[in-house]
Amino acid sequence: MTTPRIKAGLWVAAALRLGTVDNKPGMVVRRGDPDAGGILVLLRGRTGHMVLTQFRDAGGELAWMRATGAAPVPEAAADEYVARQVKYDPDLWVLEFDAADYLPPFEGRLV
Repeated sequence: MTTPRIKAGLWVAAALRLGTVDNKPGMVVRRGDPDAGGILVLLRGRTGHMVLTQFRDAGGELAWMRATGAAPVPEAAADEYVARQVKYDPDLWVLEFDAADYLPPFEGRLV
């Protein structure tokens, strides 16, 4: 039995709303496929950027991985990572949030 999945465009709208509520304003940097696009999240903090990438674990549950590592990276490094991923997946959404604590404004398991 497969778990129903929310459409990417709807998830993005909810994440942006949660960012506003959590005082972590966000914006869409790149629009992807509204139904099934993958999602990258840029977290902009005081000492750099962190990129989270969405994936499904072995059980099909949504999780987030710190794609650029555990420590913040310079903006240029984050931008390079995003550019490489967009070349690989043209349906990718890219969101950016102001997050001084480097935590996303939405709930999710970070690995």
